[in-house]
Amino acid sequence: MANYFPDPRYLITAPDLASRLTDVTLIDLRPAEDFAVGHIPGSTHVDIYGVSLNDSSEAPLNSFLAIFRVLFGSRGVRADRPVVIYDHESGERASRAVWLLAVLGHPDVRLLDGGTEGWLRAGQKLVRLTEAPPPMDPTQAPPTPPPFRGTMNMDLLATRFDVERAIDDPDSVIVDVRRESEYRGTEKRARRVGTIPGAVHLFWRDHLDAQGAFRSPPEIRALYEAKGITPDKTVIPLCHGGYRSASTFIALKSLAYPKVRNYVSAWGEWGNREDTRIVIPLVS
Repeated sequence: MANYFPDPRYLITAPDLASRLTDVTLIDLRPAEDFAVGHIPGSTHVDIYGVSLNDSSEAPLNSFLAIFRVLFGSRGVRADRPVVIYDHESGERASRAVWLLAVLGHPDVRLLDGGTEGWLRAGQKLVRLTEAPPPMDPTQAPPTPPPFRGTMNMDLLATRFDVERAIDDPDSVIVDVRRESEYRGTEKRARRVGTIPGAVHLFWRDHLDAQGAFRSPPEIRALYEAKGITPDKTVIPLCHGGYRSASTFIALKSLAYPKVRNYVSAWGEWGNREDTRIVIPLVS
């Protein structure tokens, strides 16, 4: 696959995918009704939107990741075959799935930049789910695919303990990618409102263009470096559930930022605990 950004692991363009369509495992992360109306040929569908984590301590985190090993395995994901995951754009659902599969140790997982809209703009076609599969004979049922197994990349993930340590670490920067109303505490989605002390606010969609694809590498780099989010730091993006911040993870890793750790439980954990440090930023 052609390198779109300096780090080729996380993004692929529609023309690149079209040239390798039969060589990859394709997974559609859009709602099921969208998949039925039209999807990229050869795709399977999975919905991970309801699987969340509100406690990033060891036991629940391990259980959470085990669920995704089973989900991805059930879609035929193997370590020896590249995986491309897509949404309707370079969206938060697909971004989270790409990040999770990278955490689970897949060596070559990518987001289709621009999603199905980018696919169509590139002159490619979608196919419909035209009929239900025939009834299955239970005596002839195929074996259940095994869970995906890879060498875990836990350095791509941050827990609340990692975030707590990062607050006072000058070599780390926490990036709050939620809406400004969430960041400033005027929009309440958890028991407590505000942000993490020292967090830099940069809305996740700022690195996407008007068509929902990633902006050019120089534009993205300038956007983040202007906020002090530089490659020499450990960067921890957060949102409410690890979706929007996964897009930030992909943007920065695709620029070859070496130390980016998406906060897995995000504000859904941090804002619902009583023992976490929270501030409400002043309006400048």
